[in-house]
Amino acid sequence: MAILSSPTFALQPAAEQVALSTNYITSFSFLNQYLPDTYEKEFERYGNRTVSSFLRMVGAELPSNSDQIVWAEQGRLHIKYTSCTASAIAGGQITLTISDAGATTAAVRVGQTVLIQNATGAQNKAIVTSVSGLVVVVGIYEDTMNIVNTNVCTMFIYGSEFKKGTAGMAGSLEAEDSFFTNKPIIIKDTYAVNGSDMAQIGWVEVTTENGATGYLWFLKSEHETRLRFEDYLETAMIEAVPSAGALANGAANLGFKGSEGVFYVVNNRGNVWGAGNPASLSDWDNIVNRLDKQGAIEENVVFANRDLSFAIDNMLATLNGFVAAGTASQSASFGLFDNDVNMALNLGFSGFRRGYDFYKSDWKYLNDPTMRGGLLTTGTSSAITGLLVPAGSTSVYDQVMGKNAKRPFLHVRYRASEAEDRRYKTWITGSAGGAATTDTDAMQVNFLSERCVCTLGANNFVLFRYGA
Repeated sequence: MAILSSPTFALQPAAEQVALSTNYITSFSFLNQYLPDTYEKEFERYGNRTVSSFLRMVGAELPSNSDQIVWAEQGRLHIKYTSCTASAIAGGQITLTISDAGATTAAVRVGQTVLIQNATGAQNKAIVTSVSGLVVVVGIYEDTMNIVNTNVCTMFIYGSEFKKGTAGMAGSLEAEDSFFTNKPIIIKDTYAVNGSDMAQIGWVEVTTENGATGYLWFLKSEHETRLRFEDYLETAMIEAVPSAGALANGAANLGFKGSEGVFYVVNNRGNVWGAGNPASLSDWDNIVNRLDKQGAIEENVVFANRDLSFAIDNMLATLNGFVAAGTASQSASFGLFDNDVNMALNLGFSGFRRGYDFYKSDWKYLNDPTMRGGLLTTGTSSAITGLLVPAGSTSVYDQVMGKNAKRPFLHVRYRASEAEDRRYKTWITGSAGGAATTDTDAMQVNFLSERCVCTLGANNFVLFRYGA
């Protein structure tokens, strides 16, 4: 074959033994004493390229034999209404009409005592005298009517009072549970190589992230396909969204149902910090105040991208009085090796305590340029900088088991039965590489999993992102 000398090109080794203009050595000669000096080992210029590890650290994997996962989460123990309109105020009596979303009848009973507060902070304490649907009539204890007509009030129950010789409390309250569901999705991948290529020789020695080494290029590619698939098993659980079904050519109308990933659930049912990176102590105080109103889990892990990690480090560093003083000897208070100013300084922090324990961990998925690390990091509500995950487990009612069970706040459910386990399936087809299932002169490695993620107690999670 004739290869033109112009235009010029850079030598680029080919993955297969094919004569191309990009891998033709024009100056090669067996009489040349200066033969090319080549490295037979592949150089790992990107280090460890996998991004999975998040769910392995904070979650667990449990089997399920259904295509729908249902669980119940406890409601609040105490009763509070935040949208009560005051009316018919006369002689110490107030009529309150409840308009809270989802309320169909007042969970308030005659004889209970309530605290009522309007938008300006004015309060009255009262006893419930009658209840009808969403209308509650109370009589106040004080002499002064601080609540007036048309006030929108907050009301919560703090106790009860009965006269001597009267009957007990009329009616009872049922436990309030919230039911949530998720559906597993099927994730697939495949790798194929023809039989002729499997017989080629002279491959590069390779090492992959899972420790595999060897000289067979097709095995190198198979290992990379496997690693890529394992990454997708995690990232799909993080990024998945359910199909909305509003668009004619959307996923729902094409037959794809989607699933509720971690980001979707926390963004809709959890807590969202919309200012990107909480960079000051007052920012974290706001987060702590919100957690106080939720489950108040003692230990939490913040999985952060590099910007959020540095923001936390910088915040904690500035809290040190020696650093604020600005002298070299004093700034060594954060140093290693007996805090010697001439030795290395450790400018990173693994965690801190502010009301709760917050441990910090870099999340490679948010830093990797081929994943979320390559997206915009500021100025858009889709820019996620981190996720706060409560540590430990919570108690939920498992409908498959038919009883309460301890479950990690974050865990994966995969389809499985005695006859079929779809947690991580892999099989080989074709007529090469030891397979003998078809007459195709190739080896095909197939991967499949069917799974979903269950985010229990999403009200205990915090998503850090930009935008309201």
